[in-house]
Amino acid sequence: MTSRTRIKICGLSQPADVDHAVALGVDAIGLVFYPPSPRYVDLARAAELARRVPPYVSVVGLFVNATADDIARTVEAVPLTTLQFHGDESPEVCAALSAAAGHRPYTRAMRIGPETKDSSDLLQFANAYAAAQGILLDALVEGYGGGGKVFDWSLIPKDIARRAVLSGGLNAHNVAEAIRQVTPYAVDVSSGVEASRGVKDPARMTAFVRAVRAADAE
Repeated sequence: MTSRTRIKICGLSQPADVDHAVALGVDAIGLVFYPPSPRYVDLARAAELARRVPPYVSVVGLFVNATADDIARTVEAVPLTTLQFHGDESPEVCAALSAAAGHRPYTRAMRIGPETKDSSDLLQFANAYAAAQGILLDALVEGYGGGGKVFDWSLIPKDIARRAVLSGGLNAHNVAEAIRQVTPYAVDVSSGVEASRGVKDPARMTAFVRAVRAADAE
């Protein structure tokens, strides 16, 4: 049976972009609750966007070093399915934040930079966050959140590939090769489908999803 790579489009802020992502059949949309990000949405806008999402499409909330009060306030206003921690959250902090959100599952981002020497670093990180539903692998950039940069995919060991959400500089031109090399459980795209920072491009979104489906079919 053909394996299907799950798709998340992150950093959505416009109703039309949410509608198009849903029409393309993505598995998850991502809402950014990190105020310095150009893709940040406040609670009112996030709730409006989440209401457009039909059953069985996940709504993921991206947080950076948020407090338990921040998390609790957000999930009270927005029907999030999953939390994504993209800051400096320790395993203990992740567990506490998940509890503040009614024990919602979470993914933990690992930012991979020059100091990541080999696959053992990724394995060590994944083992430390064994309670996470998945590990999101992204490139290390200045600040927090995605920076649209690609990292060395050969660092990803097969041991964690099926638990991995691959991110970092993905677009319609390179995602098929990423899937061939890594065989991740899911791919996560934001800047690679944008017309401008925080505004998605429908054609690029369509091309990205088609490229993933074509790679799955090979």
